[in-house]
Amino acid sequence: MLHDARRARPALLVIAGPTATGKTELAIRVAEALRDDGLDVGVVSADSRQVYRGLDIGTAKPSLAERRGVPHHGLDLVEPDEPFSVADFVRHADDVLGATAAAGGRLAILAGGTGLYLRGVARGLDVEALPSDPVRRARIERELLDLGLERAVAGLRAIAPSRAAAIDLRNPRRVARAIEIAELLGDGPPPAPIGYAGPVAWIGLDLAPATHREWIERRARAQFEAGLIEEARQLRGRFDPSLPAFTAIGYREAWALIDGELDLEAAIEADARRNVAFARRQRTWFRSEPGIRWLDAAGMPADEATTVARGLLEGGGAPGMPR
Repeated sequence: MLHDARRARPALLVIAGPTATGKTELAIRVAEALRDDGLDVGVVSADSRQVYRGLDIGTAKPSLAERRGVPHHGLDLVEPDEPFSVADFVRHADDVLGATAAAGGRLAILAGGTGLYLRGVARGLDVEALPSDPVRRARIERELLDLGLERAVAGLRAIAPSRAAAIDLRNPRRVARAIEIAELLGDGPPPAPIGYAGPVAWIGLDLAPATHREWIERRARAQFEAGLIEEARQLRGRFDPSLPAFTAIGYREAWALIDGELDLEAAIEADARRNVAFARRQRTWFRSEPGIRWLDAAGMPADEATTVARGLLEGGGAPGMPR
């Protein structure tokens, strides 16, 4: 079992929500406020694309300057052509949180929009109960590329309808992993959560749809202006562009611009449109997570989030078991 409930872990503030709502900035501001209280609080990024080295601008990975001295984990863990699973992330986060507790740290922040990463850590999903077969997985991914996503989804629905209903079927990586598990285990239920060994509080950030669209469009334009095109050019020169890492929104649009298929404005609009659809899927996921305290990202969420964090340190919050 990946977690051992007898091992101490720091209190955990989870900051969840759709893309482009300011989760990273909020995490840093809360950490800064707690630093003023004399506490050293680190952030674990729960973003399934920020784990890849070199995918910086396109994944909105915070730079060293933007981190403002707040320790960050979950970033730059593997190369884009290396496999990385939710189990790998939970192991990494568990190591970080265990080391935090061993060093006397009382609180950590887990922030991001990858719902399964958040759930795996904060709810204690026993991801090691799901087997892995790298040879089988490589074969499935080759078949997915050959057959296309639509036919792969149809195959998954045929052999494991329950698993198919529980994942994002527009995500090729999730579909491949679901097929792998289905071939190994059939269509059984997912592993039961086993709990986080410390108090947990969930905060969610969201925005009114029109405002969120503006924020998404502004970020897309800023990414292109900050060098996304050159980043995408260099990455395509080093790696296979069909790798799962490059499903991160922005790279496909940058490559289309490089290849003359889109002009700059069309690329930015395509990037924003895909992010709006992605945010819609994230909201659907987070609606199934109990106990999230939703805050308006356009308001003053740092004060309320810091109050929640201080409440955790004073013994508030809820245990990491699902409610």
